[in-house]
Amino acid sequence: MGLFKEKEVVYKSVEEVDLGPNSDHVYLHANVKAPRMAGLLVKIFVWFLESRIFGTLLVYILKRNNLIHKLITNAVLEEPPLYVPLHPFEDLKEQEVKCIDSDLSPPEQVQQAINCLPNSSDHILHGLKPSFHHWTILDYSRAYSSGEITPRMVAERFIAAVRESSNPSLQMSFFINYNTEDILRQATESTLRYERGQPISVLDGIPIAIKDEIDCSPYPTTGGTKWLHKVRPCTDDASCVKHLRLCGAILVGKTNMHELGAGTSGINPHYGATRNPYDIGKITGGSSSGSAAVVAAGLCPVALGVDGGGSVRMPAALCGVVGLKPTFGRIPHSGVLPLNWTVGMVGILAGTIEDAFIVYAAMNGQLPSDPPTSTIKPKVYFPLLNSNKSISDVKLAKYTEWFNDCSDDIKTCCSQALDKLQEHYSWKIVDVTIPEIEVMRLAHYSTIGSECTTSLGSHLEKLNPAEIGWDARVALSVYGSFSSNEYIKAQKIRNRQMQFHMKIFAQTDVIVSPTTGVTAYPIQDDASETGELDYINGAALVRFSIAGNFLGLPAVTVPVGYDKLGLPIGLQFIGRPWSEPTLIHIASAMQALCMPNYRESQRYF
Repeated sequence: MGLFKEKEVVYKSVEEVDLGPNSDHVYLHANVKAPRMAGLLVKIFVWFLESRIFGTLLVYILKRNNLIHKLITNAVLEEPPLYVPLHPFEDLKEQEVKCIDSDLSPPEQVQQAINCLPNSSDHILHGLKPSFHHWTILDYSRAYSSGEITPRMVAERFIAAVRESSNPSLQMSFFINYNTEDILRQATESTLRYERGQPISVLDGIPIAIKDEIDCSPYPTTGGTKWLHKVRPCTDDASCVKHLRLCGAILVGKTNMHELGAGTSGINPHYGATRNPYDIGKITGGSSSGSAAVVAAGLCPVALGVDGGGSVRMPAALCGVVGLKPTFGRIPHSGVLPLNWTVGMVGILAGTIEDAFIVYAAMNGQLPSDPPTSTIKPKVYFPLLNSNKSISDVKLAKYTEWFNDCSDDIKTCCSQALDKLQEHYSWKIVDVTIPEIEVMRLAHYSTIGSECTTSLGSHLEKLNPAEIGWDARVALSVYGSFSSNEYIKAQKIRNRQMQFHMKIFAQTDVIVSPTTGVTAYPIQDDASETGELDYINGAALVRFSIAGNFLGLPAVTVPVGYDKLGLPIGLQFIGRPWSEPTLIHIASAMQALCMPNYRESQRYF
């Protein structure tokens, strides 16, 4: 018995934990003990992992060495479990916002968002014009309305660009599926509406890509696999897609993703490694890899992703675009693969925060046809970005040890961005301690893994393992090892962390951190067939993302600069529940200060 006896951790009660800057809490760095593997090594590892003789022992060693047993399995906690991070609505009395009628249609909500934007079409800040800016939704809309271009012309150019991106010399692997006939049909209908002077909204004719985790007719929803769509056919649009369709958007196809969302690199052995437009030899991050890349490459001003563990914000940061993840329950989730139902949320990737806001407005609230999701019906507030008065007295919580747990380039860049905010707006940095961040990462991993295998269990039992990618097979083997005890302990940790964060938000407006701990790293040749296992880089990529998912908090990442290789860096703001307007205000302020230095990606179509 002594051989397998594990140490236990007895956690202090929440009331005993000091969240101030002088706390005696010791920051625990990620204790990842697993070498990078790809190619033949992954195949050998899978053989051992799936064998009856060695598999159980190997998983036990992995969980023990990576502190899951010590910090989760054998944890002693007094808090009751919190299974779903559904927040009661609280009117936050935010600055410079307006209340929106929740019964408005998606096109009407979009118009309300447009009314909140500045009238100027110039991308200028204090006389400084950026050397580069993405074509925005309003750029498209104005060009359509003037007759300068038509949605049909844009669709034709889009199709040609996707074909070019698929050439052997590039192999960008942006899409799993796109249908030229369907794209051209939508574009022709939109063109006719503009010719009649009757566009549905400013989203009419705007090309928007959809992550292949979200139902969108006429496409199957593969989840990045070769088999899932065969056992779960797509019969209708997801709710968020219906909202966009009602606004006249052109839905241009299903973007590539990490298989089952079970990784952070965006390398998919079935559909190719999505390549970063800033350097095609580097990863995009995942799992919403294709959605980030098509925005960074200029193919679409906006794309949808699903964020279960930073899966929108992480690739957005690595690809130099905005990533917005709303509060849990804000965007209807029906029609999204139920891979991780308490941590996954539909998110938005866009070239600018204004475009993310417009699409957020379109998807907000429920249609009469949507299945009810909860009894909570939060009020809808939009940020008045056209106000002459910027929001004031903003308090940004910063946990310095956590903030600095990243590469030197990221630490320097994000610190300088924060300095700009302080200098320009006189906002205040509040030093805090956020305890047990690594414990939260492991609890989130236990949760997302348990939910994924529970969702897919009946299908996996009948499936030939050869249909699953090698790296996904490793993930599923570990996911399936989590016990009910470990799941419940993870939910107790969720409750703890919720209390910690709510105490911090009682004193501050947002928590600020880098979005990722590293910038995009190289795609190795040996990963193309098998995917790769790189848990050290994976832990660095998700380091700052977990609270947004595990606690259902809204969060946004904004591009703030580049590393020495010219790869993008993102800064993240995490808000109180239902505080999207404040987050959008802050992101807009940060974007305005950084936009003069934005650069075009190397592969911009």
